[in-house]
Amino acid sequence: MLQKSYSAEQFSAGEVLFIDKFPNWTSFDVVNKIRSTIKHQYNIPKIKVGHAGTLDPLATGLLIICTGKKTKEIQSFQDFPKEYITTIKLGETTPSFDLETEVDKTFSIKELTEESVKKVILSFHGKQLQMPPDFSAKRVNGKRAYESARKGKSVDLKHSEIEIFNIEVLNINLPFAEIKINCSKGTYIRAIARDIGEKLKNGAHLTELRRTKIGKFSVENAITVDLFQNLL
Repeated sequence: MLQKSYSAEQFSAGEVLFIDKFPNWTSFDVVNKIRSTIKHQYNIPKIKVGHAGTLDPLATGLLIICTGKKTKEIQSFQDFPKEYITTIKLGETTPSFDLETEVDKTFSIKELTEESVKKVILSFHGKQLQMPPDFSAKRVNGKRAYESARKGKSVDLKHSEIEIFNIEVLNINLPFAEIKINCSKGTYIRAIARDIGEKLKNGAHLTELRRTKIGKFSVENAITVDLFQNLL
């Protein structure tokens, strides 16, 4: 939680901020806004600010921001397991596996049932190899994969080992399914949506994604960027 008051010295020494990210903001947008707010408020020329784990632009939820010397601890936060609540739509695919890109294929969902969808979703529990999305922040030959994907270029990505510690079906109202997922670092929820669609011999993509926890830290204790600015 944010204190009632801060000083430039405290931010330089290092603070950890828990931000509830808006949709349509990149994680770097949040970092830049926090940095510029601190610099302007305290009239300081330079301050280190970084985030511990990228959220997709359309996603909302918990983003851990570190300032000053606390930026050295970013990796430790990134290593924590994550919790997400997501809604997937069956019967359609998009190149990015979410709503960042337009639907490119459609499938009939007449053969799908709540029982068959739930069975496939729950089958993703445990360790597995996952192919990251082309539209991801993975680095390939020094570039972010999404930089090439957005230009229509092929991306040579490799499978990564991930673990789904728990996966829970919260609601199914076909073609939509709402899911809670607890997973290891490096897990792409969009890729899970893709794989669920493929396992059902159908298609799927995300329509909503919210990160609710990073380790023991919950979005319930986070604040928006707007509130951070107002409190300062």
